[in-house]
Amino acid sequence: MNVTTIHHIAIICSDYEQSKHFYTNVLGFRVLHEQYRAERKSYKLDLRAGDVQIELFSFEHPPKRPSEPEACGLRHVAFAVANIDEVVAHLQTHGVAVEPIRIDPITGKRFTFFRDPDDLPLELYETRSEY
Repeated sequence: MNVTTIHHIAIICSDYEQSKHFYTNVLGFRVLHEQYRAERKSYKLDLRAGDVQIELFSFEHPPKRPSEPEACGLRHVAFAVANIDEVVAHLQTHGVAVEPIRIDPITGKRFTFFRDPDDLPLELYETRSEY
């Protein structure tokens, strides 16, 4: 087996326009392709930031996330950033609540969490060495 990288992350949202705005205008992901699939009454939006691709889906009446990130399954999605302070300030100007910045005890890197419009936990992980 030769898995080389993660190709994309798929996210199902409850309010397509709100989530599209969040991922494109707040987080700055670039739109690659947008399609409405009439047979499924569903949008599919392909987004990219750096090497990360997100597929944003809308479906009629999707079930809620079962519980906090400690439930079995995907815990959270983490985005690498060069300057966490700048990104946190940017998110806060858009009304996004961000947890206090913490330090990873193993790597010494700074990180924090925030949530998307559907309460999906997202992480910012600073990649620069000095701060």
